[in-house]
Amino acid sequence: MLAALASLATASAVAGPANLSLSLAQAQALASERNHDLKLARAAVVSAEAGVQVAGAAPNPVVGLSTSGIGPGVGSGALWRKQIDTVLSVSQLVERGNKRELRTESAQHNARAADADVQDVQRQLRVLVAIAYADLMAAQDKLAASLDGSQLLDATLAAAQTRRAAGDIAGVDVERVKVDTLRARNDIAVARGELGRARHALALLLGETAHAESLEAADSWPVLEEARPPEANVLAMLIDARADVRAAQARVEAAQSGTRLADALRTRDVTVGAQYEHYPPATDPNGASGNSVGVSVSMPLFTRYYYQGEIASAQAALDAAQVALERTRERASAEVGVALAQLGSAAERVRRNRDELLVAAEKAARAAEYAYQNGAVGVMDVLDARRTLRATRLDALAAQADFSKALAAWKAAIETADAERRVAAKN
Repeated sequence: MLAALASLATASAVAGPANLSLSLAQAQALASERNHDLKLARAAVVSAEAGVQVAGAAPNPVVGLSTSGIGPGVGSGALWRKQIDTVLSVSQLVERGNKRELRTESAQHNARAADADVQDVQRQLRVLVAIAYADLMAAQDKLAASLDGSQLLDATLAAAQTRRAAGDIAGVDVERVKVDTLRARNDIAVARGELGRARHALALLLGETAHAESLEAADSWPVLEEARPPEANVLAMLIDARADVRAAQARVEAAQSGTRLADALRTRDVTVGAQYEHYPPATDPNGASGNSVGVSVSMPLFTRYYYQGEIASAQAALDAAQVALERTRERASAEVGVALAQLGSAAERVRRNRDELLVAAEKAARAAEYAYQNGAVGVMDVLDARRTLRATRLDALAAQADFSKALAAWKAAIETADAERRVAAKN
């Protein structure tokens, strides 16, 4: 699908301002591929995975070469036979207290958190794209309604001018129709501006700013859905399955590993070494060698500092991570409640506009048109009925857009696709 979108975008760039018609699913797929915030989140995952490699690496050994006793009387002959004290040594730090394992464990938890951050960015991006897509659909429909209303008023104005020439209508009524006609043309200009803003807002999320003016929403409005609040135990599992909560939980586990690592600093590391010393004696009547080997072991003495600061800092980081987890859970729960309330309210508005207000406004407009054609009412009554009908249609359109946004927010709040699968797996 992305390849098809890319080819369509290329064709649009070559051919000119051809419409780039997208469904909501296509728009979200394109955003998932090209959105800059999502790319940054994925780069953070790569960095966190590299951090796991760094944390799991063992200390490298250290090799050293030193000479001493170099003076004017080093003797003659080959360099190896000169009286120079040469020492070759190798040392290795041996970490104790499972420090490397704890570092790796903490880094792995951070990598899990970064991966969950990507999924949370995707979740939020789906909502933003759905909102921008709904705004684009509303702007398209508003422009279409404005064009239709303007055409109707243009025809009414032409008919009124004809009737005035025949003496069948007063000139003031013609001017009133003309005022409404000019207002309708202004409404078209406003609707075009809103359409342009909606296109650019969606294009920014899709990473398609070069083709913003050609973006077009192809979907129809979603059907009404009834959303019921989940039971308390299901809601708790849904919240725990959300990406932002999982990221916060992973950071708590990383901080717990960090506290154990800070405690492990009090376990002394040992540095072991071996050395080879070459020193030919000044007189060697028997041909004996002055070479020797040795070993060394060293460890720190905790006489002045016992890593109190590192331990306190690690505990503070754990406390902060636990507070952040609790805050994230509470926000997620509140988000579910708000999304559910907004979805119910938006669905009620859509239903009332569709089943009651629009029906009544259309009936009143038809009655006024019929009465005007038969001379029973004046032109102002017809214009008022048309204004009421247009305002009602725009209200219905705004309600439909709000419902689409609320539906996207509700699905994102409970993270439908991933959360339901995880909850089913736990059960």
